[in-house]
Amino acid sequence: MENEESASYLSTGEISKILNVSVRTIRYYDQIGLVQPSRKAAGGKRYYSKENILMLQKIILLKSLNLSLEDSRSILAEQSMAAILLAHKSLLSEEMEHLTNSLKHTQSLLNLLDLKATLQWEDLISLVANAEKEKDWNQYFTVEQQSNLKSQLPKLEGGDKTTKKWINIIKRIELCLDNGVSPTSLEGQLILEDVDILSEETFGDDPKLVDAFWKVRKSPEASGELGLYPISLAIIGFLEMTVKKEIPPN
Repeated sequence: MENEESASYLSTGEISKILNVSVRTIRYYDQIGLVQPSRKAAGGKRYYSKENILMLQKIILLKSLNLSLEDSRSILAEQSMAAILLAHKSLLSEEMEHLTNSLKHTQSLLNLLDLKATLQWEDLISLVANAEKEKDWNQYFTVEQQSNLKSQLPKLEGGDKTTKKWINIIKRIELCLDNGVSPTSLEGQLILEDVDILSEETFGDDPKLVDAFWKVRKSPEASGELGLYPISLAIIGFLEMTVKKEIPPN
């Protein structure tokens, strides 16, 4: 009898090897009535038909989408391929959002490390908290200004060349401050010239936007509220001595 069963059906152990799933898992699905064997031989040995195996493959697929067994049961009961694909799409969207945020946080930390040389746990905690905090830009900028800022403003999580240029400018100013170099010196003037060029690239010919953003950057409270990278008062003072008030990166 057992040989006859084996000719048309597969045992639990055979399915385990073919589908790369544990015998324990297959037995559990049997216990909860999710996928039960078509036949049972004397002694309790279980045999699964092609239809049973296909059902197991469906369960394994749905499990890979992080769906619960109960959700999988509902989807299988509906026999809806659309439901499966929509569930898959939803999961992929969540994973993409999670990965995108993780990439932003990681790039932000790399930029912070570039700026500060060392990082503390407080930096990471603050970074994540600021990213999740809702920011009210309406009290500082017009709708049009916000649109321009969102599309052009260098961001700490950015790995682009413009963000890197702003970071380098901050580091060069810090070196000037450490060495007592004045903004009126040749090095200071070269920095200020680069600031002027980058500011024009970032904000274009919009002095009102430049002034509005500079006002925010001079306020630690406003900068913190908008989640902008904190800049020391010494750097701000260095920049305030320029002919035009320019803006370091957020």
